[in-house]
Amino acid sequence: MASTSSVLTARRCAGSKLKSMKLLEVLNALEEEESGCSKEEIFIVPPDNAAGDFTDEDSGDEDGQRGAHLPGTVLHASVVPEDSSTEEEEDDLQLQPATKRWKAGVAPQRVWTKRDIRPDFSNWTASDPHMEDLKSQELSPVGLFELFFDEGTITFIVNETNRYAWQKNVNLGLTAQELKCVLGILILSGYISYPRRRMFWETSPDSHHHLVADAIRRDRFELIFSYLHFADNSKLDESDRFAKVRPLIVRLNRNFQKHAPLEEFYSFGESMCEYFGHRGSKQLPVGKALRLGYKIWCGTTSRGYLVWFEPSQGTLFTKPDRGLDLGGSMVVKFVDALQERGCLPYHIFFDKAFTSVKLMSVLRKKGVKATGTVCEYRTERCPLKDPKELKKMKRGSFDYKVDEREEIIVCRWHDSSVVNICSNAIGIEPVGLTSHHSGAAKTRTQVHQPSLVRLYQEKVGGVGRMDQNIAKYKVKIRGMKWYSSFIGYIIDAALNNAWQLHRICSHDAQVDLLAFRRYVACVYLESNADTSSQGRRSRRLETESRFDMIGHWIVHQDKRTRCALCHSQTNTRCEKCQKGVHAKCFREYHIR
Repeated sequence: MASTSSVLTARRCAGSKLKSMKLLEVLNALEEEESGCSKEEIFIVPPDNAAGDFTDEDSGDEDGQRGAHLPGTVLHASVVPEDSSTEEEEDDLQLQPATKRWKAGVAPQRVWTKRDIRPDFSNWTASDPHMEDLKSQELSPVGLFELFFDEGTITFIVNETNRYAWQKNVNLGLTAQELKCVLGILILSGYISYPRRRMFWETSPDSHHHLVADAIRRDRFELIFSYLHFADNSKLDESDRFAKVRPLIVRLNRNFQKHAPLEEFYSFGESMCEYFGHRGSKQLPVGKALRLGYKIWCGTTSRGYLVWFEPSQGTLFTKPDRGLDLGGSMVVKFVDALQERGCLPYHIFFDKAFTSVKLMSVLRKKGVKATGTVCEYRTERCPLKDPKELKKMKRGSFDYKVDEREEIIVCRWHDSSVVNICSNAIGIEPVGLTSHHSGAAKTRTQVHQPSLVRLYQEKVGGVGRMDQNIAKYKVKIRGMKWYSSFIGYIIDAALNNAWQLHRICSHDAQVDLLAFRRYVACVYLESNADTSSQGRRSRRLETESRFDMIGHWIVHQDKRTRCALCHSQTNTRCEKCQKGVHAKCFREYHIR
């Protein structure tokens, strides 16, 4: 990150005031600490000159010599604490005890009453005809992935990459087929990775990968990858730190929302895109792992389908609106995106980094249900039992109050710790029972659990599930551009979404995420090998993949061709083998 004014956000377990500090000072402080958490995260945003031309090459790839060492321009950059609170609130909210935080806010105007909530939202009755249409199409994994990286998106990337190469006096001549081959190699690197990407093409028997080597030449891949571009440099918005990838963000967000399952329950939270790829963890002497990366605001379904995302640029570059903090403003933007499909009674779940009584009020006026854990200083002085007093009571005890005017409930529940939870849609009743392990007695006991707590625990984990899926087989290849790891994150998110649709739409046996990614990678690589390879290499690929019994799908084709088995005309083909074959000949062709 070649910038002397890059803004970084340190998430610290041990609270300390980071304003006006440099990253180098933060790292030194972390090394000197003898206690605290074992992992530290520093969120970064692109440099001031992110819309400039030379920032296209300001980061070392996996072949570089810097390793995990940070350049001086980053070490001496300013560190700005980023919380959902604004900068003006930072001193009061970070450093003062909870009893004094109320003084920093506006005088309370709400009237709290001890009763259950009486919400006036309509019930969820919406159907999803688009998902029924996708089920009827019986799309293959490649077809599902290309719902997001569709023809328009691929053509756009090809045009911008060729334009950027032409501006550098290079006649690249990239085609859509070659770009898909490059995507296939990036996807493959998630489950087959080498210390250096050039090892895919080495002739050494311990590293040579014939699928990659036969699909594209090494120097051609390196040339395409070095000029890969996603925006016109002459039309960049200098106020947008992510202008270099903004057109891709807009296109993927549109496609994600277009094909998203229409559901009642959604999660909102933070995700992290590591900046340094597989060297994103810098080990400190005291054994604390330091991760650098971009913060991504994410809205997902409860199962982990990414509906909407936006990379964070910090409070210095994104101004909150509607009287909310930054996190609350991002929740409202996600809700606005959801309501483009219709003003339905969606139910959004998020954690205490976003929740406030003010946010619940804003969402209620928009006709959207919301539930989330909440910090005490954001409850607008709701008079609940003191946490210390509640801890003395048996587990499962709770206290609650409702705002008379806007029907917003705040509940304080004693479990292993005291939790505050707020909702504008669901209340205490019916109170259920949940089983919890008692460490002292080494038995499981039943404790009371309010209804809003139970539903929150069931539905809040969508962003976490998406993160787990992405982390399993994330793209390992990274390049010189500061946004290369972010592009890998987008590809992984699109594959996760395609796999989620496969789980919903598949009538037959479902494949796991690894098999799904392998299928897409193999189809893209073998398809390019069929057009670029001659003689023995292409025949070897056909022979090996035809009988592997992995990921062969029959798809419709517009132009009739000869069946590879019976040689009569057919309008279907095997998508992996790229051979025309009748449905009745399909099984015999792949085992004969």
